[in-house]
Amino acid sequence: MDGIGDVAVGVKRGSDELLSSSLYNSSSDMSSINDGTSNGSDSKKLRVEDRMEAAPSRVLHIRKLPNETTETEVIALGLPFGKVTNILTLKGKNQAFLELGTEEAAITMVNYYSTVTPHVRNVPVFIQYSNHKELKTDSGNQRAQAVLQAVSAVQGGGTPTSVSTDLALTAATSPVLRIIIDNMFYPVTLDVLQQIFSKFGTVMKIITFTKNNQFQALLQFNDPSTAQQAKIALDGQNIYNSCCTLRIDYSKLVNLNVKYNNDKSRDYTRPELPAGDGQPAVDPNIAAAFQGKDSNSLLGKIPGALSPLNAAAAAAAAAGRVALSGHSGSSGVLLASNLNEEMVTPQSLFTLFGVYGDCQRVKILYNKKDSALIQMADANQAQLAMSHLNGQKMYGKVIRVTLSKHTSVQLPRDGLDDQGLTKDFTNSPLHRFKKPGSKNFQNIFPPSTTLHLSNIPADVTEEDLRLLFSNAGGTVNAFKFFQDHKMALLQMSTVEEAIQGLIDLHNYNMGDNHHLRVSFSKSTI
Repeated sequence: MDGIGDVAVGVKRGSDELLSSSLYNSSSDMSSINDGTSNGSDSKKLRVEDRMEAAPSRVLHIRKLPNETTETEVIALGLPFGKVTNILTLKGKNQAFLELGTEEAAITMVNYYSTVTPHVRNVPVFIQYSNHKELKTDSGNQRAQAVLQAVSAVQGGGTPTSVSTDLALTAATSPVLRIIIDNMFYPVTLDVLQQIFSKFGTVMKIITFTKNNQFQALLQFNDPSTAQQAKIALDGQNIYNSCCTLRIDYSKLVNLNVKYNNDKSRDYTRPELPAGDGQPAVDPNIAAAFQGKDSNSLLGKIPGALSPLNAAAAAAAAAGRVALSGHSGSSGVLLASNLNEEMVTPQSLFTLFGVYGDCQRVKILYNKKDSALIQMADANQAQLAMSHLNGQKMYGKVIRVTLSKHTSVQLPRDGLDDQGLTKDFTNSPLHRFKKPGSKNFQNIFPPSTTLHLSNIPADVTEEDLRLLFSNAGGTVNAFKFFQDHKMALLQMSTVEEAIQGLIDLHNYNMGDNHHLRVSFSKSTI
């Protein structure tokens, strides 16, 4: 039964299936809404399987909100992930429903908050998918709509109406801080700011820039109260002894729009963002160079704030594709569920999850063969794999990936036959990220229809590769050799087909000991 308890770990889903149809009836009585819970507690009748199988929706159900939570505070939870299009608060039940502009934004929000517990007024809250695909509210929800209109006006650069100006200002000054560094005798990097400010709460996004010959930054927290606490505590403090003074004000912006993850900007909620043309990643030695400047500096007052990073983790963190070491708050073990138990093998999971880190061990659960425990090399790689693979289709089924409560995957006892369900890949030669500072950290992308092929023998033709991937199951839509013919891009018709092709053909022997290397690409053909 090892790992069965993990099925309930992570963001729970589906506990609002008893929500009254009044959400869909604009003239219905709001008091008739019943979501099957009492004071934010889980419905005892719900089975674990029901929660796990709820489909993603752009409507999210938020539970266990503290008393007197405002609409602005609820909206602030969703703003870092995209446009918020509707809100319904059930104050008597300490709950709310939040509708985002797209299902993709909602999935990103749920995935993020499954690893970082969201807080409102320093109280942990719970976020899950709603069974409803859209949120319709009646005319009694005017205050919430006014807040939404005000936020939308500020986000879009428009002018809020006079009725909602105060609400807009409240929302706009809550989550985003503007930071100016005075007396900057030593370099201050984006990662240094993240480590300082994350002492107070979850840092969602950072943008750095130079204005009037001064280094400045915009930093977005996950909620308004955290931004306020950080401003009060840090305004006027020195990062290093007697220099690099923080000057902090509230920004008029409600939400930061980050396009690239590099040394100038970072969106910690979207690790898949590209680095951008001509934007190098941070040299992993930069942040470390100033770790030991002064034990009496602001950094010295934050225990573990600048703990040493190994070169590979630093390179990945600098590229914005994994969390910084010491801030993940989780183990390196994942639970993958809703697998196709007729098709899945430890090797196939090793190959797929190995795109995002060095997979050490895989264990398909003996009594629940549609679930598996996957141990990555560290918590950063586990979070990276989870963020990219949760919700993807593998062998015809949408898989769910969450963090496991286990700290390691146990191998079977000597002499015990577990039918090959557990495999140890610790010493596999196929690990992509063993080499410190590997450039593979710079080429991690979400699953896509386009695959990057490398280590192609000189005598292999386009027709050979098209046939190879077609035989793996799927349709090859496009193909393009690089100039030296050692690498190529190959586009399948669906992401699922590309995943299948990668699983089947990564490390495929093309002859003369040429083993094909396959990874996902951000490019299109």
